[in-house]
Amino acid sequence: MTQKLSHFDQAGNAVMVDVSDKPITSRTATATGSILVCKEVMQAVQEGTVKKGDVLGVARVAGIMGVKQTSSLIPLCHTLLIQKCSIDFELIPEEGRITASCTVQCSGQTGVEMEALTGVSTALLTIYDMCKAIDRSMEITDIHLAEKAGGKSGHFIYPK
Repeated sequence: MTQKLSHFDQAGNAVMVDVSDKPITSRTATATGSILVCKEVMQAVQEGTVKKGDVLGVARVAGIMGVKQTSSLIPLCHTLLIQKCSIDFELIPEEGRITASCTVQCSGQTGVEMEALTGVSTALLTIYDMCKAIDRSMEITDIHLAEKAGGKSGHFIYPK
């Protein structure tokens, strides 16, 4: 079975999907990702000694700002009235890993997956930016949609 892509018209032109006939429902999406860091970066983040300031606090605000700007960054993405956004971090020193999670909620006619993915990406990029003076070899990895609920396609949980 071939699934028709909804961002193209019959002539193959890119178009914004018409969601005007869809019902307004509660939509939630969570995306996660990680940044791999060296011991010096992990220690500086944990101790709050990064010269640019509170890394996780600034990354949290940056992630929320990224969520709010998604429709300006991603072509054909609808502008949504975000009702809730949270960015959480987990430090895993033994793996040299900082994991970020972004959860976005709204009531609307289309989902918030792109907003959650943009939020987690922006938060991780901010960690990189704030810590690059210590080490430029950090690696952003494993960004994916972890879960989404609401809308016609229903509930999704990342299979791994």
